[in-house]
Amino acid sequence: MTNKPSVAIIGSGFSGLAAAIGLKQAGYDDFVVFERAEGPGGVWRHNTYPGAACDVASSLYSFSFEPNPSWSRPFAPQPEIRAYLERCVEKYGLTGHMRYGTEIASAVFDERSGLWTVETTTGERSTHTVVVAAGGQLTRPSFPNIQGRTDFQGTSFHSAEWDHDHDLTGQRVAVIGNGASAVQLVPQIVDRVRSLTVFQRSAEYLIPKPDYGHATWEHRLYDRVPGALKALRGAWWGIGEYANPALTLPMSRAVRHAYLAPLYLASKAQLRLQIRDKDLRRKLTPDYQMGCKRILLSSNYYPALARENADVVTDSITEIAPHGIITADGTKHEVDTIIYATGFQSGGFVAPMTVRGLDDRDLDRDWGTEPQAYLGLTVTGFPNFFLMYGPNTNFGGGSIVYILESQARYIVDAVRTLAARQVAYMDVRPASFDAFSSEAQRRLANSVWATGGCNSWYTNDKGKVTNNWPGLMSEYRRRTARVNPADYRFVPAAR
Repeated sequence: MTNKPSVAIIGSGFSGLAAAIGLKQAGYDDFVVFERAEGPGGVWRHNTYPGAACDVASSLYSFSFEPNPSWSRPFAPQPEIRAYLERCVEKYGLTGHMRYGTEIASAVFDERSGLWTVETTTGERSTHTVVVAAGGQLTRPSFPNIQGRTDFQGTSFHSAEWDHDHDLTGQRVAVIGNGASAVQLVPQIVDRVRSLTVFQRSAEYLIPKPDYGHATWEHRLYDRVPGALKALRGAWWGIGEYANPALTLPMSRAVRHAYLAPLYLASKAQLRLQIRDKDLRRKLTPDYQMGCKRILLSSNYYPALARENADVVTDSITEIAPHGIITADGTKHEVDTIIYATGFQSGGFVAPMTVRGLDDRDLDRDWGTEPQAYLGLTVTGFPNFFLMYGPNTNFGGGSIVYILESQARYIVDAVRTLAARQVAYMDVRPASFDAFSSEAQRRLANSVWATGGCNSWYTNDKGKVTNNWPGLMSEYRRRTARVNPADYRFVPAAR
């Protein structure tokens, strides 16, 4: 073990870049960022569907150390976010550390040497002291398991793999799903298609999106007035932090409703004002508690659905035929194009990469359908291995970038600790791991995600909340401020 640990970072979205910049600023240069794409950005590089944009205010959905006074809108579109991340790579001297077009197939730990062997899908190998899995929760598109899906003879694709060569003009288009991506893309395509049918399993809570084009004076204000952009960021942070107790604390339905009354009123008012048809309004009215599923921001989704060429189908899909979609009521909806706005596979965290730790333990096999990690960061039996945006680190209110910065600081402190102690590896103690996992699940059992009456990607097939944090953003920042040596066992290097 040297006093300069070598670090492999897998992924170059906000997670990977936060870790890389943190290491660079702390004086550690021996790291490499592996990225399967041909450039940085992660989901903000891959998701290019019409209308793709941030649904968290960009003043908060950005690095605190790299504020951007030039966002074109309060909620920046995808090209701007991608460009922002590309600028961060250049500004913070990361270019020489990036390995683009390189997908990692496996990471295997050797106990004797205390090193990880990282292997690419082309068979290249390298060894590192520390591995940081920064692939994120929402990277692999999820397709519904519907009979006949591969038999469809029209054009079909996932929203995260948008087919820009396919012209939707005059097409009969089906959008399966009505979550965050559908809410953004539907208004962008409804004007040019012959017909648009949204197949909806359950209604979503929508609140108005306070989005507009920034004026020149606003850019000047944020650029020239000290603290102006920080104040805006703080205001958005406060709004998210205000909402979190209603999502995480044990509350009755009535108390939770009262706490979130401004959001309920905004959602109900927008639905009533923008959807005049009572039958359509009924279809779009949620039957579960607000916050159980992600609260969506949009001011133009409802008007798009109110158009004459748009329809919302709530009957479940039983089959996809060669030329259409068949629903449970026996109706065949003939379509030319199917767009799957069905989200991502959120439970794997490291998949499709294989991770093997002590005693050849396989991380995915250990987890099964119940992934867990100490502070969402480390797993017993997988030394010097750190997750970013791992289990139980998602938030219903606020910005994940704020959390990623917290995790990056913790990982840098772990690297610093390894170097200072001159040990082969550090492994989180079972007692610390188990205590945290028990605490998290005890608290989450009373959260809106577990009791709110919906099904969402926040939970596994048993209803256990595996993705979300049980408290406030500020609590997570405090608990990850530094490594507590008592939580780890430190193993000396073999002689």
